[in-house]
Amino acid sequence: MKQPDAKPLSNTQRAVQDLRRMIFDGTLAAGSDHLETELADRLGMSRTPVREAALMLEGQGLLELRPRKGVRILPVSPSDMREIYDILTELESLAARRAAERRPDDAELAGLAKAISDMDAALDRNDLDAWAEADDRFHLELVRLGGNTRLGAMVMLMTDQVRRARAVTLFMRPKPIQSNADHRRVYEAIRAGHPYLAGDIHHQHRRAAGDMMVALLERHRLNHI
Repeated sequence: MKQPDAKPLSNTQRAVQDLRRMIFDGTLAAGSDHLETELADRLGMSRTPVREAALMLEGQGLLELRPRKGVRILPVSPSDMREIYDILTELESLAARRAAERRPDDAELAGLAKAISDMDAALDRNDLDAWAEADDRFHLELVRLGGNTRLGAMVMLMTDQVRRARAVTLFMRPKPIQSNADHRRVYEAIRAGHPYLAGDIHHQHRRAAGDMMVALLERHRLNHI
């Protein structure tokens, strides 16, 4: 039976997607101010869906609606990133433990293995953008394997902010060889069914990543991103 066509996006949904993309690719720079009429003109739509989208993005911590002043794109400060990594570290480590408890077979682990392989290949050709994309897939797949949908929803609320900070610091950090090694060790612990080892390795990995991210933000005064 033919599947029904996907329902087209509403103007509000399209505005959310477009504004998020513009925030993450730097088109709407952190700290910049924009009138709703300006954003509506950019997106080719009326002010109403733009305002509705801005309200949703304000709830996600990406921007601030200010009376009579329009929209301000919010920065990510070192203290923000420390709090985010504190939470992500605990949630993802729990997901790693739960995944190992489930003892997924190789077919279920294929996505995790592919992400690791792609990270290795990206580093071999010094393609940090490709590495970052594969790293995102690793963490998303790890959370999925944990089998807790509420945990996954909580993680998704914070990973966008991490991507914003990483987009600026990616080429300032050391080559992430250790990160790849950590990911492989987490994978092996899950595959072997060692919950606490998987959780401990991932906890140390995320803690080190958070410390480095905060240090870069502080050292280079990048709390405007």
